[in-house]
Amino acid sequence: MKEINIAKIIHSKRKEFRLTQDDIAGYIGVSKASVSKWETGQSYPDITFLPQLATLFHISIDELMGYQPQMAKEEIREVYRQLSKNFAEQPFEEVMEQCRAVIREYYACFPLLFLMGTLLVNHSMLAGDAGKVQEILKEARELFVRVRTESCDVELARESRNMEAVCLLSLGQPDEVTEMIDGTDLLLMSQEALLSLAYRMTGRMQEAKSVCQVGIYQYLSALLSLLIHYQELCVEDRALFDETHRRITALAETFRVGELHPALLFPYYISAAQGYMTIGDIGKACTYLEQYTELVIKIEWPLKLHGDAYFDMVDDWLENRMILGEDMPRDGKLVRRSMVEAVAENPAFAALHEEAAFQRILEKLKGHYKESDDTVSGKEMEGSGCMQ
Repeated sequence: MKEINIAKIIHSKRKEFRLTQDDIAGYIGVSKASVSKWETGQSYPDITFLPQLATLFHISIDELMGYQPQMAKEEIREVYRQLSKNFAEQPFEEVMEQCRAVIREYYACFPLLFLMGTLLVNHSMLAGDAGKVQEILKEARELFVRVRTESCDVELARESRNMEAVCLLSLGQPDEVTEMIDGTDLLLMSQEALLSLAYRMTGRMQEAKSVCQVGIYQYLSALLSLLIHYQELCVEDRALFDETHRRITALAETFRVGELHPALLFPYYISAAQGYMTIGDIGKACTYLEQYTELVIKIEWPLKLHGDAYFDMVDDWLENRMILGEDMPRDGKLVRRSMVEAVAENPAFAALHEEAAFQRILEKLKGHYKESDDTVSGKEMEGSGCMQ
């Protein structure tokens, strides 16, 4: 992150404009010694001199002071990666203070604020008791409200509204969500289709294909998420539950989601297992928990968003358009831990704890979690360059 560095800038700008310290002293109305102290960092110009210095060098006061209220995209990603890693390894309150310090320093950088809110939402469960979790969610919501109301980026504002809705639901305020997102917002019009058609009409066929791929990739994720939610609403109608489940499976197989974006299938298997527990079909519940376990064991770390042979144009979009790029929103260690907890600590599976099949599933998950952490730790040691 950038620090205020007015001394270096005064010195470099004076050289650039071929001015002497006497020239600046005479223009401002101070001694040459004062200018010398400014350039060496022994003292700072009086605040009333800043507009004159900025005018002299044809720059803004922010530029004069070396202050940058905005972060570059890669800097934002690096801050997120580091804080996410810190949440996995350091005391929660210490990392929260680090987060708040970043937010205070870059309160005008809306892409950063959006990701900081996302970071807080994704790690709020580490706060401990329910009261602290709610406080973190309220902090996150305030960030999303600021981005939604102040940012000129329409897409970022829309995403912030969605994340604000996530916070409200987690805070037990569904009525506010229904007021914020009314029925008129549910009318879908594919901008991707319109843009792709415009590209085709101007002969830009590769761009037209790329836009279509990006749209399909995003709608696939959204459709799977909606179907999983719908499946959970259908547990009282076994036929509808089974049919919804069949369609989710067909969609996932058609687009090879297990290889393309395995994280989308984690909630699918857990939801299916929970649904079959509610229905009373323990055999099928265990079957989907076994499939969940096999997927967890099969995936490679670190887990990244990516395309495949069919979606061969989405990688550039992920890198250049998504704020986090190909990174997942939580550190791998926390994700792996949550994969175990989703089964081991899920009250929906309490009745299975004495079942041999369920115990084998837990052993596999816990064993893989330990093995993965040992492997990652070993790689970190190998790459650290530390002398023994």
